[in-house]
Amino acid sequence: MIKAFIFDVDGTLADTERDGHRVAFNQAFEQAGLDWFWDEDTYGELLSVTGGKERMKYYVDSHNKPEKGNPDLLEMIIGLHAKKTENYVALLNNNAIPLRPGVKRLLESARDAKIRLAIATTTTPQNVTALLENALGKESLDWFEVIGAGDIVPDKKPAPDIYDYVLKEMDLPASHCIAFEDSINGYKSSSAANLTTVITYNGYTEQDDFSGAMLVLDQYGEPDDPSVVLEKTTGEAYLTVESIIKLSHEVL
Repeated sequence: MIKAFIFDVDGTLADTERDGHRVAFNQAFEQAGLDWFWDEDTYGELLSVTGGKERMKYYVDSHNKPEKGNPDLLEMIIGLHAKKTENYVALLNNNAIPLRPGVKRLLESARDAKIRLAIATTTTPQNVTALLENALGKESLDWFEVIGAGDIVPDKKPAPDIYDYVLKEMDLPASHCIAFEDSINGYKSSSAANLTTVITYNGYTEQDDFSGAMLVLDQYGEPDDPSVVLEKTTGEAYLTVESIIKLSHEVL
């Protein structure tokens, strides 16, 4: 009995990492007068660290930046992260980051099927709100019964904490839910929470090992923009609520 879909945000609902968060980080660095710059390859490496503040701290340490010995480094990182969030929201407000193919259709179909919806992400609540409002309208915030985001739990992905939190808030066992992720850290998190998981990889995560996931796709797909992986494996052009539930019954 699948009763709920729980979605990650960055990389899953939209390709926010390369053209969103990375850009916003670089803008914040420039605004602060820092010589830090994250190109696409560097950012891909940094994605192994979940959480923006944690990512900056790791970057300073691993790249031996002069700021490493600054006693006020953590305070500086908190300020940078706040500015980065401001920049990211501005990008979303300018419609610079669209949803991935099939996301809106799948969400609307789930609502029509009375499937409960939730979010489990390490990004900040402001980022979630900005993405949803700009891509789906302000009313879309009410589509999600629980929005587990940011520092609401002590340990971020790949720890299962955020999924455990969402499941507890929804009062549902993991066996009644499907998680939707795009990265290895996200999959480790959902798997550790005993959730059956659908993966839609992206350019940063297509080489990750998602062994054990229920389904691994290039995208959810649309009639005019099919999921290449889905077409090759099932002959279907796009992922549907019905196909998810049918496959979950075969797996569980």
